[in-house]
Amino acid sequence: ATTLPRIPPTRLALHHFDTSYSLQLGQLWPSVRAGLLCEQKYGALLNNFSCAHHLGQELELLSATDFVSEASQKAHQPQRGAAGKEAGRGESVAQEGSGEGRVVMHAETVTQTGASPAFRASISPNIKCFTFPRGDITRFRPARPDSLGLLDYYLMDAASLLPVLALNVQPDDFVLDLCAAPGGKTLALLQTGICGYLAANDISVSRTKRLHQILHSYVPSKIRETVSVTSYDGRDWGQVEGGTFHKVLVDVPCTTDRHSVMEQDNNIFHKRRTKERQMLPMLQLQLLMAGILATRPGGDVVYSTCSLSPLQNEYVIE
Repeated sequence: ATTLPRIPPTRLALHHFDTSYSLQLGQLWPSVRAGLLCEQKYGALLNNFSCAHHLGQELELLSATDFVSEASQKAHQPQRGAAGKEAGRGESVAQEGSGEGRVVMHAETVTQTGASPAFRASISPNIKCFTFPRGDITRFRPARPDSLGLLDYYLMDAASLLPVLALNVQPDDFVLDLCAAPGGKTLALLQTGICGYLAANDISVSRTKRLHQILHSYVPSKIRETVSVTSYDGRDWGQVEGGTFHKVLVDVPCTTDRHSVMEQDNNIFHKRRTKERQMLPMLQLQLLMAGILATRPGGDVVYSTCSLSPLQNEYVIE
């Protein structure tokens, strides 16, 4: 008897994406595919709680730029008609994205009509994230502690900031990060400096420990005390604190396309996780519904994934 060779989950993932995304994206798929398979580039989210005052100038000398402020400048430039505006917006996303393929959907909740307004990205002047130019594969140095022991920046996929910007946090908003671990978006929300109350939740106890570590490494103790970190099943959150929050971020578990084609460990395309993968849209819908129930009337929910799959994005929203 012969044993068939095991197909690595990364290969299964790429075959699945080749089959589905080539139909979905057409001629765009080869370039998107190359982006998923190339070395990942990180952005440096500056820590406003750190005493490293000249860090921005240091990064600019390395030819890195703050893509958030650049986006703000582009947003205020006069546009040549609506078509030009939309084209410019699409070009900006294509240039600044790091290949993770994060998809962000914004909707006003609990309205009588149920209609979703146009996407409105909020550019917070307090959030600064530096990236190297397109084609520049320079790596940022490891983060350094300041005199108080707080690290000067957090390395993350720059696209992960898009859900935070889309959340459009206003002063004194009560904010919920429903699937918060490992903590990059929670840290970015704190960088705005305007959250009235922030709840960071994740069902995984081990990942919540990682969230605690990040908060301890980047945030002063007085600020950390204002953050509620919990490990509830996010699907039950509406029963725990329903109708409480002005803004809710639902960054759901997904196929994590880049990880699926690059990493063997913890890969959701492993054969033993087939059922889990097939049930993802149902889990995502349940988390989204819980996020909506946790939101005050007239509040906002941002739903995001790092997958290109319509089954995990548009279909869940619809």
